[in-house]
Amino acid sequence: QVQLVESGGGLVQAGGSLRLSCAASGRTFSGYVMGWYRQVPGNERAWVATIAGHGLTNFAGSVKGRFTISRDDSKNTVYLQMNDLKEEDTAVYYCHAREYWGQGTQVTVSS
Repeated sequence: QVQLVESGGGLVQAGGSLRLSCAASGRTFSGYVMGWYRQVPGNERAWVATIAGHGLTNFAGSVKGRFTISRDDSKNTVYLQMNDLKEEDTAVYYCHAREYWGQGTQVTVSS
């Protein structure tokens, strides 16, 4: 059974940092694009960042320069480092790889 399990969410003050992790099990995603999305209640799930198998990264404009994405294929894990967090970053963050989604982790940024 393939699972993506996110961790690292929480409550942080504006300007602070969090690091999300997504650990995959049941199969390897080495060589595949992995990514992060986020969703606010009442809104559609929105793309945040992706990292290709060879390491090329892409970011949504709203997080560019503040977030970084990385992966450790030896651990089958992808990370999202979030710096200079803003209230508008508050959302449930989801990990995605191929057709698989994690269960999400809540990130709340307070003023």
